[in-house]
Amino acid sequence: MAKKSKVIERDEVVVRFSGDSGDGMQLTGSLFSFSSAVYGNDISTFPDFPAEIRAPQGTVGGVSGFQVHFGHSEVYTPGDKADVLVAMNPAALKANLEWLKPGATIIIDIDSFDDKNLAKAGYKSNDPIEEDNLGSYNIIKAPITTLTKESLKSMELDNKTILRSKNMYALGLVFWLFNRPLKDTEQIIREKFSKDERVAEANIRVLEDGYNYGVIIQAGTPSYHISPAELKPGVYRNINGNRAIAWGFLLAAEKSGLELFLGSYPITPATEILQELSARKDLGVKVFQAEDEIAGISTAIGASFAGNLGITSTSGPGLALKSEALGLAVMAELPLVVVDVQRGGPSTGLPTKTEQADLLQALYGRNGESPLVVMAASSPVNCFDYAFYAAKVAIEYMTPVILLSDGFLANGTQPWRIPEDGEFPDIIPPFVEKPPEKWNVYERDPEKLNRYWALPGTPGYQHRIGGLEKDFLTGEVSYDHHNHDKMVRIRQQKIDRIADFIPPLEIHGDEDAELLIVGWGGTFGHLYTALEEIQKEGKKAALVHFSYISPLPENSYEVLKRYPKVVVCELNLGQFAGYLRSKFPDITFGQYNKVEGLPFTVAELKNHFEKILEK
Repeated sequence: MAKKSKVIERDEVVVRFSGDSGDGMQLTGSLFSFSSAVYGNDISTFPDFPAEIRAPQGTVGGVSGFQVHFGHSEVYTPGDKADVLVAMNPAALKANLEWLKPGATIIIDIDSFDDKNLAKAGYKSNDPIEEDNLGSYNIIKAPITTLTKESLKSMELDNKTILRSKNMYALGLVFWLFNRPLKDTEQIIREKFSKDERVAEANIRVLEDGYNYGVIIQAGTPSYHISPAELKPGVYRNINGNRAIAWGFLLAAEKSGLELFLGSYPITPATEILQELSARKDLGVKVFQAEDEIAGISTAIGASFAGNLGITSTSGPGLALKSEALGLAVMAELPLVVVDVQRGGPSTGLPTKTEQADLLQALYGRNGESPLVVMAASSPVNCFDYAFYAAKVAIEYMTPVILLSDGFLANGTQPWRIPEDGEFPDIIPPFVEKPPEKWNVYERDPEKLNRYWALPGTPGYQHRIGGLEKDFLTGEVSYDHHNHDKMVRIRQQKIDRIADFIPPLEIHGDEDAELLIVGWGGTFGHLYTALEEIQKEGKKAALVHFSYISPLPENSYEVLKRYPKVVVCELNLGQFAGYLRSKFPDITFGQYNKVEGLPFTVAELKNHFEKILEK
């Protein structure tokens, strides 16, 4: 009789799926994430893949990974290191050794650990376990390729289709390891491969056989149980940052009564926004895949002039190309949202990796005095919120808004609670209400300083806008030097006044602490988790995280000045720190910077903060 496996209760676990870029690790990780979310765990994920569509097979440079962190309490990061690694080949094992916790469980496809693949991965011997000193790890050597072939030998499938199913065998093993039911995942597989029932059946059969392998062959190996999290009641679905941004714009269009137009050129890692909105013709969305970045933003500006919610999406290289047209939108004072999903740079740089180095470009990357609003999302799920509010600010203040995301947020996922009616405010477009004979093109709201919106084709409201300087009131072209000075200042004042209407900075942690941690954008989860770790050890610290960058929240100086030690943490060489110094020269800002194409780790942040507190 087989020995029953011991079940270990855990608060949280990090699992990393890793293999060649053609091994289906992104799908495998996504399916396991979905299962964990359905089970009720809170999750955070981090896909990590090479830039090449088909990277060199069997090499460390070609390794693709997907990490998921799940637990029964709130999860803010994908985790620093893995408790469980699935390595489909030697290169996947080699690439991930530094990301394993001591005593981690490693599931390997022993069939792929032949001399050829070991050499490609850089191993000098035929025993990577000994060569890498992995004796302290719990290693499950499963002949995944052989067993997948055995599982499907009666289905008369071609060899390529059979081998493409082996990721499901590995997934079945992981489902066994965490005592997870297969039913929901099997349903997703049926839907995904609905056009080819034999492929769907093959994947399901292999998934079940992988699970049964764990039950029968690995009897006695400990398995794990992670209880569901206590999440706010509601309807949830797992969502990544790009999709959340697209859906946030859909809500903004509904709340404003405007039609949504997206003009964009495909670019990694922002293309999914274009893809997602192109599928929403049922909601009246108009999408134009432009021939280049300049055409993308120009069509969005034209759509905005015509009375639409104009959107364009890009990454850092594309934002550079859009800069001249952005100046046009500033001069014309039209509502426009530009989404910049940041990636490693400069130039083409690291297109599939994350970075926060476009901040100064967003703030200043235009000719002339060209003020606009800069905002930044801070988690995959609140990309929805900030897309909505970016649109609200753009419309109600008649200004371009740059919304900064990054590769980490774009591809990472979290459970998202679908909002209920009334959770988001209406958006009120400032349409002209005066009779035509009493209206001037650049009349402004006395409080917000936005000009009013007259839609083309409305009788009596014909007007001309463009890139040449305009008269302060009539909108006619003006070269008067006094008028230009007046218009430059009023455009800046309009942006400055938005600070009166945005939320104040929120302090997380101890208001009487010595150390204040400062972050912006996608670093929030790591910074907040590091803060929690410090507080658990009885040390005092606080965190403020900026999502509104231009203008800054009104209470920014008051909060920053309160703390003796301030450290700004960002994935660049100090762009936000330099910006804050320019705004508040009497405050001393320390820095913690990293530019590796990877998110922070909680461990490195905690270590740095503890050193500051010890001084």
